[in-house]
Amino acid sequence: MMYDDIANNEENKRPGVIINHPAGDDVYHGVPKDYNGEDVTPKNFLNILQGKKSAMAGIGSGKVIESGPNDNVFVYFTDHGAPGLIAFPSEELHAKDLITALNSMYNAKQYAKLVFYLEACESGSMFKDLSSTINIYATSAANGKESSYACYFDKTLEVYLGDLYSVKWMEDSDTENLGKESLHKQYKIVRTETNLSHVQEFGDMSMTKCKVGDFQGDEAKPLNPLPFAPLNAIPSPEVPMAILYHKLEKASSLEEMQKIRHKIEDMKRLNGNIHKTIETIVSQSVKSEEDADRIMQAETKDITDWNCYKQATTKFSKQCYTLGQHDYAMTLMGVLVNLCEEPIETSIVLQTIDKVCKLETNKV
Repeated sequence: MMYDDIANNEENKRPGVIINHPAGDDVYHGVPKDYNGEDVTPKNFLNILQGKKSAMAGIGSGKVIESGPNDNVFVYFTDHGAPGLIAFPSEELHAKDLITALNSMYNAKQYAKLVFYLEACESGSMFKDLSSTINIYATSAANGKESSYACYFDKTLEVYLGDLYSVKWMEDSDTENLGKESLHKQYKIVRTETNLSHVQEFGDMSMTKCKVGDFQGDEAKPLNPLPFAPLNAIPSPEVPMAILYHKLEKASSLEEMQKIRHKIEDMKRLNGNIHKTIETIVSQSVKSEEDADRIMQAETKDITDWNCYKQATTKFSKQCYTLGQHDYAMTLMGVLVNLCEEPIETSIVLQTIDKVCKLETNKV
């Protein structure tokens, strides 16, 4: 499952090719694409995960995970994230719904053991309620209140080629004997080398003794390590702006510089509009300016009112700014967590979002 908007993107200077290391080979050609484009949704992801073949009839390849009680399952997911949710191109998957699906798989005996690697900002918040008794071991790129990091900026392609956590576990898997390496050893390596965020582990810790190859396969011969390349890691939400500044440094004409500067100003203006929208939603939902300032400035609280938060983020994404398409909006979802943790009726929060985003022509 991939949105598939990179290889043949008009901005890709190597059409049809994707690399995840400056000296790496193409990792796109030959990769199966069972679901792409509009088929990449939370609903389809959960149906595929749970083996609901009839639900996927007529969509993409129709394939699902047809696993049983003797099968090990490995799941790797990467995209944008916020507290308690991960983004798909046009919708979001909330932690409660993911945990419900995993519990359902366990109850239906759809796996022997399952390993889940998750790359996203605030990804640790997705597994807070993962049981330690359902034979699932999960790791995340970050804790529940911090960004994950992009890395390997390529000056020729003018993009960041990977994410730090993902790069580290993949490069480790490429060079280790996976029939001998344990999940615990890989976790320790990835946690140490992903040194800008706090890699986390969740679930059944007894599974860390299992071999990585039991989940990722152990038939491939270990490869030689790739040559050193500077990571140049930055918080993932900063990537769009950082790329524009890299392009500005490289611009060779005044006309090109002006075009890039306009794009930078447009992005700053858009981010400012997003921030103002959140501020307005908060100020119109509470009784005082002091309350609004406190909610905006406070550290993100732990989510307890999941119902309010899910409805609020879903409405914001549909009516204000699609979260999967606006990195900066994702960074502000902690404010909606804080708002939903206030003694305010959910209906007031939802009505305010509706009103603010109807008044402002800010959907981009």
